[in-house]
Order: sequence, then C-alpha cells, then structure tokens
Amino acid sequence: MPTRIRLQRHGKKNQPFYHIVVADGRAPRDGKFIEKLGTYNPLTNPATIELNFESAVQWIKNGAQPSDTVRNILSYKGVLLRRHLQIGVEKGAISQETADVRFNEWLQAKEAKINSKRNDVENEARNVRKARLEAEKKANETKAAAVAAKRQAAAEAEAAAKAEAEAAAAAEAEGDAPAAEAEAPAEA
Repeated sequence: MPTRIRLQRHGKKNQPFYHIVVADGRAPRDGKFIEKLGTYNPLTNPATIELNFESAVQWIKNGAQPSDTVRNILSYKGVLLRRHLQIGVEKGAISQETADVRFNEWLQAKEAKINSKRNDVENEARNVRKARLEAEKKANETKAAAVAAKRQAAAEAEAAAKAEAEAAAAAEAEGDAPAAEAEAPAEA
C-alpha cells in the first residue's frame, strides 16, 4: 500500500482550504485517509499552515511520499530539514545536540523572515489605506470647492437679478410718478 501525503480540498468555491492528510495512493483526492496531519490555508498572506510536526516527520521517515505542493509545505515548515538532520544523527555524522542546534537556528531565522513579511504586508496595507484616505479627502475638498464656487455664482446671479429687478421697479416708479403728475394738472 503506497502511502501519499497530499492535500484534501475543503472550502467553498473560489475559497480553497486544505487538509494535509496521509492517504493510500489509490484513494480519491477527497476520499478516505489514514491520518490528518494539519491544515493549509492559501488565502492568507503569508499562507497559514498548521502541522503536526512530529507525526509528519514520522510518516516521511516511514516512506510516505509527499505530493509536490505538500513537499513544498513540509520544506517550508522544516520537516524535511529535520529528517535530513535525523539521518545524519543515525549515521553518526553529527550528534543529536548539534542537529537540534542547527534546526533551532534555522527555525528562528525562518520565523524572523515570516514575521518580517507579515509586518511588510501590514505596513503596505496601512499605507494603502492612508493613501486612499488622503485621496478621498482631496477629492472631497475639490468637490467642496466646486460646490462653493457654484453657490457663489448662483448667489451673485441672484443678487444681480434682484438688483436689476429693483432698478427696473425704481425706474418704473419714477416713470409712473411724472405721468401721474402730468395727468393730475390736466384734470384741474
């Protein structure tokens, strides 16, 4: 029975979420499995990987063949490095303490790199939000200035129309007053 370590797809359409499982190579992709080793969520940045480390090392040691994607995931988490160092210990090339020190150094460097990337992503998102907010403020100021100019023009036009109407009314009143005076003496 050739065992494979592979991904089992879960999640909705266009929102994949995977279980990392050990399964018989002849079983369907989402079918029966022997053991669930962890989960993999590719939608987050960086991808979220939860893995039962010791169990994965044991399955690799027993000869389970990982798929290409799972091989990359196991390499990313350090399972393959741990197995490589363990083989060196078994052959007597290095001691267990040296292997543990090398693995811990690698693990700390990897965690620092992941945290750095996570911080970069957060800073980039924060800068994008800030730039979007500034652009929105600038657009709002431009709109406010345009509205104020339009209101100013409307107020000036209204004032001009009012002044013109008053001038016309005053001219009409002056024009009616002499005509009324002219009519009054004619009656007398």
